This record gives sequence, C-alpha cells and structure tokens, in this order.
Amino acid sequence: MKSLSKTLLALYLLILLWLVLFKFSFNLSSVLDYQTRSLNLIPFAGASRDNLREMIYNFVVFIPFGLLLSVNLKRANFWRKLAFVFIFSLAAEMIQFVFAIGATDITDVITNTFGGFLGLILYDLSNKYVDNEKLDRFIVVAGTILLILFILLRFLFFKVRYQSAH
Repeated sequence: MKSLSKTLLALYLLILLWLVLFKFSFNLSSVLDYQTRSLNLIPFAGASRDNLREMIYNFVVFIPFGLLLSVNLKRANFWRKLAFVFIFSLAAEMIQFVFAIGATDITDVITNTFGGFLGLILYDLSNKYVDNEKLDRFIVVAGTILLILFILLRFLFFKVRYQSAH
C-alpha cells in the first residue's frame, strides 16, 4: 500500500503541475506560443464570477494534495506539510511567470494553499475517528479510482485548446 500511495502522490503532483502550467494541453507549442506574462500580487484583485469559479477549482483540486501528503508523510508535522503545499503552489506560479505560460496570481497561491490546508485538516479529523490504516487505504483506493476517472474524462470529453496571441 505504501508504494501505491507514493505512486499516486507522484502522479497527482505531475497532473497538478500539468494542470497549473499547461491547462491539460498536449500541444505544448501552442501553449508556448500563447506567451502571456502577467503578475498579480494583490490578493483577490478583480474578483468576478469567472474568477470565483477558478478560485473554487484551485481550492478543490488541492484538497487531495493535503490528504495524500498526510498518507505519505507520517513523520512530518502539519506545518511542514502545509509549507510543502505552499512551496509547490508558489513554485508552479513562478514557473508560469518565468516561461510566460500563464497568469501568475497570488490569489492562486492562496486558494491552492487553503485547499491543501483543508485536505490536511480533513485527514487529521478523520484520523481521530477512523483507524489510520483503514483511512489511508480508503484515500489511496478512492484517489486511484478518481485519478483514473479524471484521466478518462479528460481524454474523452474535455478538449482544451489555446489560441495564439498573434
């Protein structure tokens, strides 16, 4: 179960990075041709209905990160795991800025980190009422099923296209 949970975490992080950086596109040349670089350091600036939807997506997609970190990093304390979520999110946003492949936004870092925070809290609360091994097994099995479903849905139903800025 340990190797499966580590593999699931690694796959999740790769997919999460692919989501954040490339919005699930396979056509990297179109992503790189998109060449947009923007930086927002004011939290929740320009909040709108569309932005709210993206904030909710960012929040939700990072919840499994907290759960999977809790399954895999038993010896790390809560704050170290939360710092890992924060650093991962910040690094992804910085990569977007450096390579001009998206909008770098402090709001994304905040919502991503809060999603991971909720995942960590949910794990800790559940762990008080459910046996540790059973909880870990449930998270890994459910995560694996959700990951497979997500990949199938991505390839069967959701086509992401970038338009060139030229």
